[in-house]
Amino acid sequence: MTALTPTQLTSAKRAARALSKAAGGMRVLSSLNWDASLRGAFLTRGVLPKPAYPAVDTTAAREAIAAARKAIDGEHVVMRWLARTSDDLETTANLMDARGTPEFYTHSAALYGCPTKLMLDGETKVLNLARHMDATLEGMDFDQLVVEGFEEELDAAQFASALVKKLAPYFGDDAPNVIVSEDVSAKAAASSKRIRVRADAHFSGQDVDQLLHHEALVHSATGLNGRLQSDFPILRHGHPGTTEIQEGLAVFAEVITGNMDPRRFRRLSGRVIGIQMAIDGADFKDVFDFFEAREVGREQAYENTRRIFRGGVMSGGAPFTKDMVYLNGLLRVHNFIRTAVKLRRADLIRVLFVGKLDLEDIPALSYLAKGKRIEPPKFMPPWASDLRFLVSYMAYSAFLNQVKMPGFQAYYEKALGEVPDVWGFADGDPTT
Repeated sequence: MTALTPTQLTSAKRAARALSKAAGGMRVLSSLNWDASLRGAFLTRGVLPKPAYPAVDTTAAREAIAAARKAIDGEHVVMRWLARTSDDLETTANLMDARGTPEFYTHSAALYGCPTKLMLDGETKVLNLARHMDATLEGMDFDQLVVEGFEEELDAAQFASALVKKLAPYFGDDAPNVIVSEDVSAKAAASSKRIRVRADAHFSGQDVDQLLHHEALVHSATGLNGRLQSDFPILRHGHPGTTEIQEGLAVFAEVITGNMDPRRFRRLSGRVIGIQMAIDGADFKDVFDFFEAREVGREQAYENTRRIFRGGVMSGGAPFTKDMVYLNGLLRVHNFIRTAVKLRRADLIRVLFVGKLDLEDIPALSYLAKGKRIEPPKFMPPWASDLRFLVSYMAYSAFLNQVKMPGFQAYYEKALGEVPDVWGFADGDPTT
C-alpha cells in the first residue's frame, strides 16, 4: 500500500473535519420522531397516523460535504474511505429532505439496504434469514425457557439504577449518564455521553446485561473511542453509513455474551418481514395487523409498525428500511470476525472499536492506526479485550461448516422421536 504524502495527509484530516461537521448536523432518527399522541389515537380510536416532521435544513451539511470533497486528493485507501463517507452523508441529506414522500424509500434503501438485496455471497438475502429465524421460533413457548422465579421484573427507575452499577467497572468516570426519559421511542437508546431509558417501559433482569453489552459496551464505547480521534473526528459520529455495522456488532455482542433472547430474535426477524410487506404495498394498518397477530401486544405492534413507516408514506410502498440492518449487520460482523480469526488477524477485531465505522473502512483505518494517526480503543467489551473465548468459538464455528449436519440431525431426530416429554416442558404444561 502506497504511503500518503504529507500534503495528502493534511488534506485527509481537513476532509475528516468537514465530514464530522456534516454528520454532527444531521440527526436522522430525531428528524423522524412522531408525536406520542398518534399512538393513543390509533390504538383507542383506529385513527391512522398522520405524522408531522420537524423542519430541517441540510444546507450547512451539504456545504461541509462539498468542502470535504474538495479536500479529497487521489485514490489512496484513506481517500476512498472519505469519499465513500461523503457519498453516504449526501444520501443522508437527501433522505431527510424527502421525508413523507415516496422518494424517501429510494434513499433509505441506498443507505440501509432492502430485505431482498443479495449479501456478499451473491446468493443469500436478509429476507431468507428473517423467514428462517421466524419459522424456527414460531410457536415456541418462550416462558418455558426460563426457570420460574429466575427473571425479576423491573420498572424504568429500577432498571436505570441496576445499569448504573454495571457501567462503573468498565467506564469509571467516563461512564455515560443513565436518564429515565419520556422522550425516547425505543426502550433505551445510547450515545457516548448518556443512555436514555423510556419512562413507561418495563424490563427483566436479563435486559440489564443485554443493554450493557449492546448499548453501553458497543454504542457508547465506540462513541467514546471516536472522541479520542482528534485527527479524524468523523469517527465520533454515527451516521447511516455506519449503522449496519454498529448494530450488527451490538447484536453480535448479545449473542457472544449469552444475552440474546429468542423473543428479541423473532422481533428483529418480524421487522424485516414487515419492511418487505410495506415495500410490496401493505399500508400501516396491514403491517400493524401482521404484528398484532404475532401476539406481541398492541403497543409493541404499534411500535414495530411505527419504526417501519416513520419518514415514509402510510399507504405503503416507501418504508424506512433501517430495521433490516440488525440481521444483515450480524451476518457481516460474524463473518468478518471469523475471517480475521482464520487469517490470524485478531488485531483487526480491535480496530472495530476505534469509532463509528463500516467494515469497508477497516483497510483505511488500519493504515492510519499503523501510522499512529488513529488512537487505539480505550473502551472495549471483555469479549474483545480478551479474545481467547472468541477465537475458540470462531474456530469451532468454522469447523462446523465442514460437517455434514443433515446426517447428524436425521440420526437424532429418529433417536428422539419416541422419547417422552420431560417435566411437561415440550407441551407447555409443567404439571403433567
